[in-house]
Amino acid sequence: MNNKEAKRITWITLAFMAFSTVWGFGNVINGFSEFNGLQAIVSWVIIFAIYFIPYALMVGELGSSFKELGGGVSSWISETIGPKMAYYAGWTYWVVHLPYISQKPQGAIIAGSWAIFQSNVISSINPVVLQIACLVVFLIGLLIATKGMNPLKKITTIAGTSMFVMSILFIILMSAAPAITEGNFIDIDWSLKTFMPTFDLKYFTSISILVFAVGGCEKISPYVNKMDNPSKGFPKGMIALAIMVAVCAILGTISLGMMFDSNNIPQDLLTNGSYYAFQRLGEYYHVGNFFVILYAITNFVGQVSTLIISIDAPLRMLLGSCDKEYMPKSMFKQNEHGSYINGNKLIGVIVSILIIIPAFGIGSVDALVKWLVKLNAVCMPLRYLWVFVAYIALKKAGDKFNAEYKFTKSKTMGILIGLWCFVFTAFACIGGMYSEDTFQLTLNIVTPFVLVGLGLIMPKLAQRERNKKSKYNN
Repeated sequence: MNNKEAKRITWITLAFMAFSTVWGFGNVINGFSEFNGLQAIVSWVIIFAIYFIPYALMVGELGSSFKELGGGVSSWISETIGPKMAYYAGWTYWVVHLPYISQKPQGAIIAGSWAIFQSNVISSINPVVLQIACLVVFLIGLLIATKGMNPLKKITTIAGTSMFVMSILFIILMSAAPAITEGNFIDIDWSLKTFMPTFDLKYFTSISILVFAVGGCEKISPYVNKMDNPSKGFPKGMIALAIMVAVCAILGTISLGMMFDSNNIPQDLLTNGSYYAFQRLGEYYHVGNFFVILYAITNFVGQVSTLIISIDAPLRMLLGSCDKEYMPKSMFKQNEHGSYINGNKLIGVIVSILIIIPAFGIGSVDALVKWLVKLNAVCMPLRYLWVFVAYIALKKAGDKFNAEYKFTKSKTMGILIGLWCFVFTAFACIGGMYSEDTFQLTLNIVTPFVLVGLGLIMPKLAQRERNKKSKYNN
């Protein structure tokens, strides 16, 4: 076997690589909280079948078609549609990270409080005080990001892997707990009504949380052409991925159902649910708060390092590949570390606003955490829309692009499936904006429109800059 063959990856390897990228314990908590406990199981199965599998298989064909481009969504759009639309795709992909960045300091502070106190001390804090602390953490993270801290990428990887391992560990230990421990578990009623969701307004306005949870598999697209046999191996790997994620979602939800009453879910579950779960796990196995401390420390490191990487990396990706025709020249100004000075200033202003304004209209920490989860579930999936736009454009192009792996050979079928995923994602994002609270509803509508809308302004500023320069030269 030569070196080239030795580096080829199997479908099993690809499935595990994608699994660690897509899935996390927080997804189980979010689903359990927002879909009435054990009723989340049916919702997970539905989302995997009608959305996640076709999404992943489309990504495979895109990655195979543009293997020289490294798998970037904006590069797919550039090849299939053109540079202007590629800029808008790149902008969207970057700007939706800003609400995500605003969530990281909050996650770090909650994790830090659990690591120190091993109890819920966060929910009773004044939201304004918490968000001021979050602002301080963010500004420190922003300062560090401007220093070009590349070693943080390794820390983020280690923390992410550790969180993934702890998520799997929780499911294994909880599945075994009734047989080998003497803990007090909730008896689950295994009748159909326990698991069948109510398809009401709340259900359909929460679908964005599921879409957000299973998205992001385009990150694995560069590996499609490194497989032994992409045409057969990639779909096998993605189906294996869907099965693994489904098993973890189902077992994780059942595990939580043994801890928390599905008919009486704690109001602060989104804030503290993962810590409660690991704390109770420690009680079952008579190790005290060992698991919750370990999880809290791991999560704290992960939140802080992800905050810094999320400030730096997406901005570098945007400006590093952006056509300078659509962005003002001032945005490309860099410091000695290669960090974009004005880009970081823009991040600083927008994220500071996202951190502070909600604190003055949302009355409790738990409500604030829940709102931020839902806001991210509205904003982040907007980037997936461009994946489906790229796939529709790819299928419309017919045989112009050659792919070693094809999800479907039918042009019409490919367009219809791409359109389905686009419409479903858009429906989830729009539905996710709904809130009975007028203040939160306003923020949910205004935030994505303003963030994406800023991308329409940049080309105009760039054009005005060129006009001034042309006038000056003449």
